[in-house]
Amino acid sequence: MTDKTASDFSTWAKTRQARIEEVLDEALPPDSQEPTKLHGAMRYSALGGGKRVRALLCYAAAELCNTEIEVADAAAAAVELIHAYSLVHDDMPCMDDDDLRRGKPSCHKQYDDATALLVGDALQSLAFDVLSTPQLCANANQQVSMLNILAKAVGSTGMAGGQAIDLASVGKALSQQQLEDMHQLKTGALIQAAALLGAANGTLEQISSVHIYAENIGLAFQVIDDILDTEADTATLGKTAGKDADSNKPTYVTILGLDVAKHLADQLHKTAIAAITPFGEQALRLRELAAFITQRNF
Repeated sequence: MTDKTASDFSTWAKTRQARIEEVLDEALPPDSQEPTKLHGAMRYSALGGGKRVRALLCYAAAELCNTEIEVADAAAAAVELIHAYSLVHDDMPCMDDDDLRRGKPSCHKQYDDATALLVGDALQSLAFDVLSTPQLCANANQQVSMLNILAKAVGSTGMAGGQAIDLASVGKALSQQQLEDMHQLKTGALIQAAALLGAANGTLEQISSVHIYAENIGLAFQVIDDILDTEADTATLGKTAGKDADSNKPTYVTILGLDVAKHLADQLHKTAIAAITPFGEQALRLRELAAFITQRNF
């Protein structure tokens, strides 16, 4: 799946971002199809926004493991649909109550609470629909395994469980380990799933290394998020800056301090890179993506 025309990471990333946008556009029902309001809201929430980090992780891991492009497309679309659903629900008044997402009004503000709830439900269902496309994989067991990876990543022992712990932790003093455990579920589980789905065709050695890489880069992603929440403004982030601090939520910055949090992100980055070093140039995109995640200032 190596793209000979991608001369640098920026070109490669833009190409993959455009590709996943097309895949999602094709997967989502047209807003002319009934129920038109729901389908319009689904497209509003899933298209035209974000850096597509999870899709990029899926594609980068696929390049390392020679996973077929059609399989990588389906996997990348599935994780992006799950991510979009989680953002729609996270922003609702009963959760984080945020009016801004990806630089535009949150789904419940653009539409209404009931529509936003249904959008999240429908996007989650569509993710599994895409990934369960008949004969997507030549090996049916591989496809079942991929479905299992995604299901575990989004359930009560994954993303949903992490969100539940997050909501229960407001105003509480957490240890670094407790915070890490929470984010391994809330943020890290889907990031790990994205990489593992991309690596579906890999050897046991490749899959094990990708797992270690994704586990560390997933935590690094959250640490950087907490740093940016402190240092960046709303216009730069595309969401409300300082929201976690204002909500009295524990973050890596509040627990460790800004300098130590930055050092932790650097250490997590180094551990992630070490895991894929044995694969040399095959892991180029994963290395570049790790740098992109830990050095972002958007």
